[in-house]
Amino acid sequence: MNAFEYARPQTAQEAVGMLAVRWGEVEILAGGTDLLSLMKGYLAMPKRVVSLQGVKELGGIRASASGVSIGAMVTLQELHDNKTVHDGYHSLAQAAAGVASPQIRNMRTVAGDLCQRPRCWYYRNGFGLLALGPDGQSLVPNGENQYHAILGNQGPVYFVSPSSLAPGLITFGAKLRILGPKGKREVAIADFYRIPQKEGEREYALESNEIITEVFLPAASQGLRSATYEVRQKLALDWPLATASVALGMKGNTVTSARIGLGQVAPKPWPAQEAEKWLVGKTVTEETAAKAGEAAVAGARPLSKNKYKVQLARVAVKRALLAAVRSQRLVAKGGF
Repeated sequence: MNAFEYARPQTAQEAVGMLAVRWGEVEILAGGTDLLSLMKGYLAMPKRVVSLQGVKELGGIRASASGVSIGAMVTLQELHDNKTVHDGYHSLAQAAAGVASPQIRNMRTVAGDLCQRPRCWYYRNGFGLLALGPDGQSLVPNGENQYHAILGNQGPVYFVSPSSLAPGLITFGAKLRILGPKGKREVAIADFYRIPQKEGEREYALESNEIITEVFLPAASQGLRSATYEVRQKLALDWPLATASVALGMKGNTVTSARIGLGQVAPKPWPAQEAEKWLVGKTVTEETAAKAGEAAVAGARPLSKNKYKVQLARVAVKRALLAAVRSQRLVAKGGF
């Protein structure tokens, strides 16, 4: 990798002051599980790296009457092990557990997971986010696209959002608290992600001179049931092929509210709004869960080699719903 200046601020405000007004000049080092590989591949060549390891205010998980605040530098292992998260936001604990390497779980941070760059092999091999060939056309639609998007893939990008936590956070209505040179701001995580329209844009609504300071989860309603289900090619360290996170409000056996977030199937975490609407007033059974899965992928547009992902996403929704209605029993036993 190229030589760079290393900075280790002690406060969030100090860290912001070390950032740049343009992407690429300065990069933030959280856990390093993504940035270091980008730098080794010369996809990121910052002049300065700003480590947040010394910023203590960005750590910790704090519960209050209004909800739960998760510091940006909390690791996935800390998230997984936290009783408040496990009991009230069970699908997040499951999503953290799904990152199969203990080494990665103990290094990757919450904010780092949300801001990791696409795992698209065209991007990782230097073809850029748009994966353009010599003729200016995307290489993806007729190329090696078996792991690419089936939703939100009308172009110009076809990669899938790699975040493990974002689909579940969307179902809980989470908000990100962000600090920049103009002060603090808050953005709903559902509005944080965007589909780049040109090269050089980022996949999220964060400026180059801003940092995420915390994730805020509104207080979980009584009886809320949630679950995450991932479909993987293998259980060893790898990214899922399709993910579904669900959060259900229940009255007895009847669904009163439903939120479904899909991962690994679109350039951003994808809310399955049609399936959410369809579920309200229903009882979750094998049949209704399967129909909700069908509704979740009704708008899918598979590419030449990834039609199989439609079925995987359908199954992920079905199994997440069935797991969610059993979640109280699982939580009582302390199982993940």
